[in-house]
Amino acid sequence: MGMSDNNSESTIDAADLIRRPPGTRELTWRAVIAGVFIAAVIGAAYPYVVMKIGYGPNTSIVSAIFGYLTLGIMFRDFNRWENNLVQTAGTSAGSMAFLCVIMAAFDMLNADPTLNFHLSLSPFQTFVWLTAAGCLGVLFAVPMRKHFIIDEKLPYVDGVVVAKTLIVLDSKDGSAQGAAKAMGLGAGLSAMLTVLREDSRVLADAWYRIPEMLPFGALGAKMSFGINWSLLSLGAGMLVGARVTMSMLLGTIFAWYFMPGILLERHIVPHYVRREMLMWIMWPGTGLLVSGGLTALLLKWSTLMRTFRSFTAASVESDDFPMPWVVGGSIAASLVLIYSQKVMLGIPVWMTIVAVVLSVPLMLVGLRVFGETNFQPLSILSNMMQAVFGMVAPGNIAANMVSSGVTGTIGSESEGLMQDFKTGDMIGSTPRYLTYIQLLAVPVGALSVSYTYPLLRATYGIGGEHGLQSPISQKWAGFAQLLSKGFGGLPHGALAAMGVAVLIGIVLTVLESTKYKQFVPSPTGIGIGMLVPASLIITMAIGGLVEVFWSRYHRKSRDQYIIPLASGFATGEAIVAVVIPILATIGLLHLQPQ
Repeated sequence: MGMSDNNSESTIDAADLIRRPPGTRELTWRAVIAGVFIAAVIGAAYPYVVMKIGYGPNTSIVSAIFGYLTLGIMFRDFNRWENNLVQTAGTSAGSMAFLCVIMAAFDMLNADPTLNFHLSLSPFQTFVWLTAAGCLGVLFAVPMRKHFIIDEKLPYVDGVVVAKTLIVLDSKDGSAQGAAKAMGLGAGLSAMLTVLREDSRVLADAWYRIPEMLPFGALGAKMSFGINWSLLSLGAGMLVGARVTMSMLLGTIFAWYFMPGILLERHIVPHYVRREMLMWIMWPGTGLLVSGGLTALLLKWSTLMRTFRSFTAASVESDDFPMPWVVGGSIAASLVLIYSQKVMLGIPVWMTIVAVVLSVPLMLVGLRVFGETNFQPLSILSNMMQAVFGMVAPGNIAANMVSSGVTGTIGSESEGLMQDFKTGDMIGSTPRYLTYIQLLAVPVGALSVSYTYPLLRATYGIGGEHGLQSPISQKWAGFAQLLSKGFGGLPHGALAAMGVAVLIGIVLTVLESTKYKQFVPSPTGIGIGMLVPASLIITMAIGGLVEVFWSRYHRKSRDQYIIPLASGFATGEAIVAVVIPILATIGLLHLQPQ
């Protein structure tokens, strides 16, 4: 089981989890067409969102609502299983579009004349590269469904939220009116707050005042201590639960309250600036994430081996995507990736093979982290790949950037598919159809980001004082610069701190497997708390406490409303975040970079 104390799946009524009735249409032409259309919309809008606000909202929920509007307007007899295919396509395209951060990191490095880095991809080259790596991410994740979804039953909170959203949207007997109202209320409040946050300086000014009223003081504000004005973050905390969110808060306080002063006093980091601190703190934080994830897998190695042994030729006739197709497709996609990186990027064949092979264990860690905490450690694990190639090819910025891009693409698509598998398991979708639609949407998303990103770059600029800042890209590019001279360029003491964190992660993960689990902090949660801005973690921790008090004082209403309300929190912010760039793209809204 995952570490979340809040068993999200149990909060959905048994009546909602109706298995698909025999003969119900699922893989239909209208669902496929709607899915491709929504994938194109999400793929085009998502890059602007990621680079403007620094993270990606839940495209699964947005895609489900768009699917409801698309199918519901034209067909009154649509069902949740068709809509699940539509939202799965949107999730796949959104995962591909997220990789705009790699393109932006390339441009940031190109802009630094001291690096002698020159790597620029045409839209067609970007399309081929991302499509090959994205298909690998989908195919690599297929054998993991039984392990993570069926055997371990990891929460995958976003998948639970999407399942509830699909159920509410498919309700035809009025039984879900209360849940629908809670979702609508949450979405309305979240949307209003998002608009207010984007268009007004009132909340932004208040954000800076809050830390000064706390013991952290003005210096704490520099480390992002405060409240993140996002009901999405609050809702995520409500769904993840108190144990994990409190573990995150523990990591945040240690990393961003105690450590900055120590690093500054010992002259390890020269300035009291979060970005500089992050380049040191990310090492022990990543060590906790990786050691915790791998140790948890090793403790259940027999289960993992049974997962692979269960996929035989007989699975061709089952509901799972056939294992022979997984193997054949993976080989084909790997060959395309090897060829494209050799011809277009000048990356040696052996480096691409190493990158693909090493992406598998990092993908497994990412799937577990995402399943347990609802946090996608994509950029963190990609940084780990950069570090690996810092040893394999010291000083080769192109090698560690391209290899980390492979890891990022594989990880992004695998996490998206696993979330969709969770949703499908709850409502009774056919796993094989979910894999089909993901594979179909990968090139759609890749095509969208390939042509949308150059347009955004030409319109707004990337980085600089007034361009789209893309914080994830800044960290990606900064880490590449740090590794450009090999591991000798790493901050003093960072590797030693990572070693200590690895040992702590192993010990805590082992203790989690005992009867004392409820008293043991989550190593994954602590690691995430060290890497994510403190304001996000503080808001999530508040959400975890809301869930605890709500459950204690009115369990019945909590079970009935927490999932739809938190879903609404996510939906409102995600819709606004996606609609704004769509309006800007079609010329109905003019946006000025901040």
